Amino acid sequence: MRIDLHTHSNVSDGTDSPTVLVRKAQRNGVAVVALCDHDCFDGLPEAEEAGRRFGVAVLPGIEISTHSGDAQIHLLGYGCDPWAEPLRGELSRMRASRATRVGDTLGKLEALGMHLTESDVLEQAGAATTIGRPHIADALVVKGYVADRDEAFAAYLYNGGPAYVERETLDLGRAIDLVHQARGVAVMAHPWIRGNSEAVAPELIARMVREHGLDGIEVDHPDQDQETRRMLFDLGGRLGLVRTGSSDYHGRGKTGHEIGCETTRPSALHEVTERIAARGGDLGTVEQILNRL
Repeated sequence: MRIDLHTHSNVSDGTDSPTVLVRKAQRNGVAVVALCDHDCFDGLPEAEEAGRRFGVAVLPGIEISTHSGDAQIHLLGYGCDPWAEPLRGELSRMRASRATRVGDTLGKLEALGMHLTESDVLEQAGAATTIGRPHIADALVVKGYVADRDEAFAAYLYNGGPAYVERETLDLGRAIDLVHQARGVAVMAHPWIRGNSEAVAPELIARMVREHGLDGIEVDHPDQDQETRRMLFDLGGRLGLVRTGSSDYHGRGKTGHEIGCETTRPSALHEVTERIAARGGDLGTVEQILNRL
């Protein structure tokens, strides 16, 4: 059974609708997929309906932007109640911060000789609930300033780059607590991508387990090499963490991340669903295949 627990639709910064995403999962032989759009749950009803049509089990997910000190860390929440407060309120606040950042980023790009309007960005965002840097990157592509999203980020939009603008994020420990209060399971996404192992040290991960009950870490990810994966797998084993794997699929927005290119072991999914069920969380349509895990 192929299981991909981290994908994005055009409700945030992916390029496929939830329906198209689930259909691609089915075509790629993926039996279970988690939709983890940034800071919102809005694509889940469509994804679950598509899952029923195409025979793909959909696990409800979300990717939350967090920080610990200066480290920027993404947290995956599985099985959360999308109406639970205070998580719902915090997500709304962060989406508002994203929208405010667009204008500030456009001001920096203007100073660099690249003119974009908010309408240009919103046209690329379409019906997305969560507006982010990828949509600005897409607008830069349309205007001919860069060839693709990768160039936009590498030249201008990367963290600390000439057009980068900080935004509000949640403290990592608080985000884990909020996921648990919403009856979900908290998994740290791709913790050691892009040389992040010093900022997200093993001691930090251990402290999140000890003080906040962090449930898991994402080990098998396209942007983590084999040695990094081995070290994370061993670390997760010592800390009693669920160790997951996934594509981090964004459609055309990210190359080398096709659905199912990295997967989660069935035993790890079983542990995730057991923890969700123990908290009374939402298993989505995965509940229908639990007897096969």
